[in-house]
Amino acid sequence: MKTLRQLPFELIFWIAALVLLAMDEPVGHDHLNHFSLCPLANMGISWCPGCGIGRSITQIFHGNIRESLELHWFGIPALMIIGHRILALTDQFIDKKRNLKYKEERYV
Repeated sequence: MKTLRQLPFELIFWIAALVLLAMDEPVGHDHLNHFSLCPLANMGISWCPGCGIGRSITQIFHGNIRESLELHWFGIPALMIIGHRILALTDQFIDKKRNLKYKEERYV
């Protein structure tokens, strides 16, 4: 539990975001009653680049590559960038813990 509190907020945020996108129901642009946190979608504007990327990533998680590309071409690169960031943050966290343990062992 102590280690969980020491995790960087950004790491928790990206992992939670991808888990929520993976659990979301894949929908297309034509779905009118889809819940959204997007202020543009809530104002009735039908096109938003951010909404398309989120829906595109959801389609990728459900194995619908063609639909993902139709929703937004940047969904696949965005997922790869976010995945790389998660790996980098995890590596930094592990290195920090390893260095702290090494310093403690050295000074004892």
